[in-house]
Amino acid sequence: MRDYYSDKLSAERLRRCYELATPRVQHYLEAEIDFVRQKIQSGNLVLELGCGYGRIIPRLAAKSGLIVGIDTSYSSIMYGLHLIKYIEHCHLLVMNAVQLGFPDQTFDRVICIQNGISAFHVDPRQLIREAVRVTKPGGSAIFSSYADQFWPHRLEWFKLQADAGLVGEIDYEKTGNGVIVCRDGFTATTVRPREFKKYKGGIMAEIRIEEVDQSSIFYEIIPQI
Repeated sequence: MRDYYSDKLSAERLRRCYELATPRVQHYLEAEIDFVRQKIQSGNLVLELGCGYGRIIPRLAAKSGLIVGIDTSYSSIMYGLHLIKYIEHCHLLVMNAVQLGFPDQTFDRVICIQNGISAFHVDPRQLIREAVRVTKPGGSAIFSSYADQFWPHRLEWFKLQADAGLVGEIDYEKTGNGVIVCRDGFTATTVRPREFKKYKGGIMAEIRIEEVDQSSIFYEIIPQI
């Protein structure tokens, strides 16, 4: 769904989605950032997939040696470059997460949070393979999706976005069991542990699965050397 994030849900409109988040959703967003920050060590080279306008880049930059954020939305990247222009060792690039323009084993941590594995609307297997490809030995690629317990809060947040005209009206007949469907074609699914393990396929790596804040399921892939 590249056109959706490039044309409708990008830059300032994307930022508004976060500004209208309920207190419970804000807690979920903070819990994700806190979890990822714990995985970053001083001096690490970090890549964030689907960075949007760089919402979490400043928070990660405080711990990393160099951080790069990529997104397919040109308008979001341009908006983000203005917001982070005074932050050192940060770079935002227009790039597709399934066709990364980096050499093998470049980054210590590759981050793809807030259900990016679903929200990007790309082949999850290819997304995971590319993330692992650019991860250094001893590093990890970290993905997240939603915990089932968070469903009511997630649905409420999407309703607020729909009411504000940021996403299409929710189709409640098609929405349920972790899947949100909007009448303008936007969809958001959930990736549960069984599905993620299937997407990993033949990649030689250890997977660590952890639930955080009763809102996120994190999947950390540690490539085998």
